[in-house]
Amino acid sequence: MWFDSWGDLVRVVVVGAAAYVVLVVVLRLSGKRTLAKLNAFDLVVTVALGSTLATVLLSADVAWSEGATAFVVLVLLQLAVSWTTSRMGPSRSVVTARPVTHLCDGVLDETAIAAQRLTTAEVRQAVRSSGVGGFDQVARVMLETDGTLSVVTTSKLGDRSALEPEEG
Repeated sequence: MWFDSWGDLVRVVVVGAAAYVVLVVVLRLSGKRTLAKLNAFDLVVTVALGSTLATVLLSADVAWSEGATAFVVLVLLQLAVSWTTSRMGPSRSVVTARPVTHLCDGVLDETAIAAQRLTTAEVRQAVRSSGVGGFDQVARVMLETDGTLSVVTTSKLGDRSALEPEEG
């Protein structure tokens, strides 16, 4: 239970180091978007890469070459999906949710809050975390595609161009 063999430990070190190198190379070649926290799909890919690394490290049934292939396949699929969604607007809604407004010009939208399974307390926390003490100072609170709540205060409103509905 505590120790099986030195061979198993050596395998973890050698295969782990080799898998790590392949993962770093594949991620560097694929660009920053692969590990971006832009939406739920990106999170799933990141978790899948981590799960694959753990499997390669700890399962003697999975060869290093199989793990390396899995890394490449996941990253290529991520690249294909991100390329498609950035160039073909309607396909974006398949893998990416649209931002949802939960507070507009100081007024809470209880329907939107309930539909997204949030609470008023969570919206209040986001407002407080942004350094604002009252809803009257808030132009928008939006649930972003990555699950974070963005707060735009009235003093930082600008021309409202960032608050316009998403295209595609």
